[in-house]
Amino acid sequence: MLGQVCIALWDSQSRLDVIQPGIEPGSVVTPLALRCRTFNSSLDLDLTPLKLIQASGNGLSLASDPTGIVNFLDMVTNLQGDSGRGYYMEMTLGTPGQKLNILVDTGSSNFAVAAAAHPFITHFFNTALSSTYQSTGRGVAVKYTQGNWEGELGTDHVRIPSIPGTPTINIATILSSNGFFLPGVNWQGILGLAYPLLAQPDSSVEPFFNSVVRQTGIPDVFSLQMCGAGLSDSTTADPAGGSLVMGGVEPTLYSGSMWYTPIKEEWYYQVEVLKLEVGDQNLNLDCKEYNQDKAIVDSGTTLLRLPVNVFNAVVEAISRTSLIQDFTSGFWGGTKLACWLKGETPWRFFPKLSIYLRATNNSQSFKISILPQLYIQPITDVDGRLDCFRFGISSSANGLVIGATVMEGFYVVFDRAEKRVGFAVSRCAVNGGLAVSEILGPFSSADVASDCAAGGLLKEPLLWVISYALMAVCAVVLLILLLLLSCRHRDRSGEITDESSLVRHRIK
Repeated sequence: MLGQVCIALWDSQSRLDVIQPGIEPGSVVTPLALRCRTFNSSLDLDLTPLKLIQASGNGLSLASDPTGIVNFLDMVTNLQGDSGRGYYMEMTLGTPGQKLNILVDTGSSNFAVAAAAHPFITHFFNTALSSTYQSTGRGVAVKYTQGNWEGELGTDHVRIPSIPGTPTINIATILSSNGFFLPGVNWQGILGLAYPLLAQPDSSVEPFFNSVVRQTGIPDVFSLQMCGAGLSDSTTADPAGGSLVMGGVEPTLYSGSMWYTPIKEEWYYQVEVLKLEVGDQNLNLDCKEYNQDKAIVDSGTTLLRLPVNVFNAVVEAISRTSLIQDFTSGFWGGTKLACWLKGETPWRFFPKLSIYLRATNNSQSFKISILPQLYIQPITDVDGRLDCFRFGISSSANGLVIGATVMEGFYVVFDRAEKRVGFAVSRCAVNGGLAVSEILGPFSSADVASDCAAGGLLKEPLLWVISYALMAVCAVVLLILLLLLSCRHRDRSGEITDESSLVRHRIK
């Protein structure tokens, strides 16, 4: 959707003053002007649902999986897209085959495709034309942080590039949606790659990757490289793309060692964050703050999302470190863009950001770091003269989410067989010839709690059970009250008095 945003305008001289001789450390750079215009914010994707081998140097780095079923090289560059518009791959559904582009999302568990026309998509899966489609007759609805859809469950054959055979997959056919399909995207469905616990309407719906592993025999591992680092959302060039490797790890896609962190719980890909650094400054927060109420790795979320207290601490530290203190809260809040003269970039004024993750050796950690090229993100230009940037970090009420802002710097391995997530520096995480990410370790984790994820909020499925139980109790209490009132006021023809309406209105 379109909204008005204000942009701070900086000139080259003002920014160069910061590093010129004679300028005192801590000097503040101020913008020349503040101007407002509209920009299209509807392309930001945030698809986190409201309800989600000890490492040797090479880990699972093989040219093909041990069973010889697939060749990982055939899967390189099978993705298109970027963080603003999502990363998607072409898949073929039904008999005869119908080709659709499917968004890759590690933060949900349903495989869902458009099955009806929508103004923002070019085509959809026509179940009537597939002789192998079978409806289960069950309805399904999924609500994400952004958007929702409703439809019907069914099954059909799905042909996946470089995977042998045509496994039969549970498919949710989307019949209606709101805010899910967006202008400018080129995908017609979503591939949820998380665990059964997040599947809708319940965990009996086997997710896509579980079905592929069971039916084809490939290892229970997939890996993801997203190559949109530093790519403007308004670019007219071909999308950056990336690779989704099913069955293992492709060593040509990363450099250095692969570092693994345990999967804490198998619903989302929940990991344990020990601390954050801005530049070389430790935020010094209790490690449980970073994991409240969970910390997950989610390719379907555009930004790095942080719990409110952590976000505020990061903004304060970046503001202090960057020397650019005149950005309004709107820039940090994601409603305003900052613009520089075309060809000039703000990245030299911002620090790197580091996230420490628990290693598979519980007494150690490692840190993944992103340079400002990943979190100060180019969005659009103005009149061909200005380059405008947004802040690629946001606050979250649903936990810490390592989204595309961070994932674009790394080749990420989802090793479900060994309950771990691996990170290595991605070979495509380069901007202007310079690497924009790094990994260092190991570090001792003796200075943090042994379990930083403990004490968080209960998982959503359990909360639903508790909520329904409380609703049932409230209903029983209300019924008793109504019966008592009815007995007390029999002379008023059984009418509920005005005083009792307070009880009814409080139960919502």
